Amino acid sequence: MNPSKVFFTDFRCSPDEGPADKLKRLMKAAGIASIDMEGKFVAIKMHFGELGNMSFLRPNYAKAVADTVSSLGGKPFLTDCNTMYPGSRKNAIEHLYCAWENGFTPLSAGCPVIIGDGLKGTDDIAVPVSGGAYVKEAKIGRAVMDADIFISLTHFKGHEMTGFGGAIKNIGMGCGSRAGKKDQHSNGKPEIDAAACRGCRRCLRECANNGLVFDEQKKKMTVNYDNCVGCGRCIGACNFDAIAFAQNAAVKELNCRMAEYTKAVVDGRPAFHISVVCDISPVCDCHAGNDAPMLPDVGMFASFDPVALDQACADACLRQKPLENSQLAEAMAKPGFCDLHDHFDNANPNTEYKSCLEHAEKIGLGTRVYELETVK
Repeated sequence: MNPSKVFFTDFRCSPDEGPADKLKRLMKAAGIASIDMEGKFVAIKMHFGELGNMSFLRPNYAKAVADTVSSLGGKPFLTDCNTMYPGSRKNAIEHLYCAWENGFTPLSAGCPVIIGDGLKGTDDIAVPVSGGAYVKEAKIGRAVMDADIFISLTHFKGHEMTGFGGAIKNIGMGCGSRAGKKDQHSNGKPEIDAAACRGCRRCLRECANNGLVFDEQKKKMTVNYDNCVGCGRCIGACNFDAIAFAQNAAVKELNCRMAEYTKAVVDGRPAFHISVVCDISPVCDCHAGNDAPMLPDVGMFASFDPVALDQACADACLRQKPLENSQLAEAMAKPGFCDLHDHFDNANPNTEYKSCLEHAEKIGLGTRVYELETVK
């Protein structure tokens, strides 16, 4: 497979230009205008941020994309699907209020917000996965699939389950309905180390499926495997590393399913992808809070190939030096630290991301080989 083109620009701006303006130039250089958008519905998939989180992308970036789409004759809308876990985005009403509170309104973002899988997360469509080894039909939010053109706008960051959250995570997991998210998570289930568990019950607040049970006598948390769907929210919630997947294969299978869901979303229609690599928090924007960035801001990337895009963003991050007073720096300073020679693996040692990119390439979603072109 020939290398894919990935376009990059940093955050340096002249006095009369801001990052949103530079993003418009990046998209133009990357060839977004080659897509015929005249009179067509254009889904812009992004993450609106959980309430309390402040590392999600500002609405200004969304407006830059929406304005570009509108200038090309398209009818843009911002979209995301409902979550499986408790929080402020588990149904369309709360999700919309969350988006509005975090600044995503038609005025600030330049287009409406439509929740992709409807009021209760049940409005989905079964989409065949060409070449899928794990998923034959992906359950995707109907509004996402109704769009003529698909654009992903991703906040590239670390992730407590998949190593990093890039374009494939934003598309595959993010466009899955509630049933689709369960479908991707369902095979891997965590174990709790009783010796490490402090009985703080922080993880219990993250479980939406009665998958955790607190033992009042022992003052320890346990897993109800009949109810647990393997979503992994409890892992990110635990401050004491007491919860982990029993086998790494569970994470690898999640990665592969996520890649196949991404392929279901983008196959058969024009698609374009943007990743903004800033505020690189160690975990997902789904949390009602965020830790300090673990790496310096890098810049903005764009490509027609989501696999090449994720690989380019990861490579750029790996070239950075860890920031002090971050989860990554703290992990590296611990006695007995085992250097995995990868910032994402070092920050969240129970994760890995390479299987996702390898499988995505295998099923024809894109290529990890890319040529980087810099836009000044």
